[in-house]
Amino acid sequence: MPNTKRRRLVASAVAVTLGATALAACGSSDDDGGSSSGPVSLTYWTWTPGMDKVVDLWNKGPGKQARITVTVKKQASGDTLVTKILTAHKAGKAPDLVQAEYQALPTLVSNDALADIAKDVGDAKSKFADGVWQQTTLGTDAVYAVPQDIGPMMFYYRADLFEKYGLTVPATWEQFADTARELKKKAPDTDLTTFSANDSGLFAGLAQQAGARWWTTEGQKWKVGINDAATKKVADFWGGLVKEGVIDNQPMYTPAWNKALNTGQQIAWVSAVWAPGTLTTAAPDTKGKWAMAPLPQWSNSENVTGSWGGSSTAVTTDSAHKEAAAEFAAWLNTDGDALNALAKESGIYPASTSAQLSGAFLTPPDYFSTQADFYTLASEIAKTTAPSAWGPNVNVAYTTFNDAFGAAAKNKSDFSAALDTMQADTVADLKKQGFEVSE
Repeated sequence: MPNTKRRRLVASAVAVTLGATALAACGSSDDDGGSSSGPVSLTYWTWTPGMDKVVDLWNKGPGKQARITVTVKKQASGDTLVTKILTAHKAGKAPDLVQAEYQALPTLVSNDALADIAKDVGDAKSKFADGVWQQTTLGTDAVYAVPQDIGPMMFYYRADLFEKYGLTVPATWEQFADTARELKKKAPDTDLTTFSANDSGLFAGLAQQAGARWWTTEGQKWKVGINDAATKKVADFWGGLVKEGVIDNQPMYTPAWNKALNTGQQIAWVSAVWAPGTLTTAAPDTKGKWAMAPLPQWSNSENVTGSWGGSSTAVTTDSAHKEAAAEFAAWLNTDGDALNALAKESGIYPASTSAQLSGAFLTPPDYFSTQADFYTLASEIAKTTAPSAWGPNVNVAYTTFNDAFGAAAKNKSDFSAALDTMQADTVADLKKQGFEVSE
């Protein structure tokens, strides 16, 4: 890997605050296709359902918008889209705009695929919680995307069964463990929840809440902290509960998991704000019986949550109209009409703080119709989202998690050892790619 490329990613690394001069910035206002120019045509790669209907609002808009036409091209999500973007960029043919998950941004930035649009998004920063905006700046003065949707984590539980078994909603993780033990004594065939090793994003969010910083930098070197003290605390906690047998050890999103939720065999779920949609399908017979509360904390004095999912809108360095593209990205994720349409057509939970308490979010999800303050509480929780620390090979860490933790959960073996495997594989991959790594 060229040294300049490595320096650019390190300079843009999460949690590293550097001046703009330290960045190999991809100027976003030196093109001649800004909103003040003549007609401009932009292409937007996204996987969000219904996005074409949302974009129609822009295309039919007045004034400047009328001169900038955006065409939606539906794509697959996840690593598939990242690979496609990078392939197109190598040929100099990436689209003007791309939807990118937050954890993918460092990979795209390291490959010089995303433009710094800091000068072209106006006061967009004021529309988002600090912990959310930070994910699109990678801790620098640059702005590589505008937040679109977020997944603040929360605790979901069967209110009726908590009452039946005399359980109290846990405010701390210690209380969570005690609740799991208490339930197992009162109803041996019932589990509070499961530890699932088929979704690395859940574990990453839990580690984030505990203060983990998986990728940071020291000078021009990457430092990997996947097995840091915060993450070990999370791994040991969940591994201990699995080994003790007071929670289940089966993966989520299976017919067996759905049945457990639907029949009350499992009565709680650590999830994110998008959970109502999943529960509607997984546990249709329990509609109206669930409630949502903040995620348990590691101490009574804390008030922080992790993030599970979420994406942003970025402008590529290949775009000939970066200023216009950035203007659209800001509109899409801050304009009231656009955000209402995103909620209606795409079912997203907006990153914009103002949108979280308006439009579609004035009433609770139908599945949670008995909890009138669902979105008011969700908005308060979202404000407490902890900063993230993503790196250039999240895909490797996630794949190793699925393998190592999958085996550990199944065998009820040491989760800490599985965490060390994640650390080792991630470091080895960085070195293989040509990055310098601080041991």
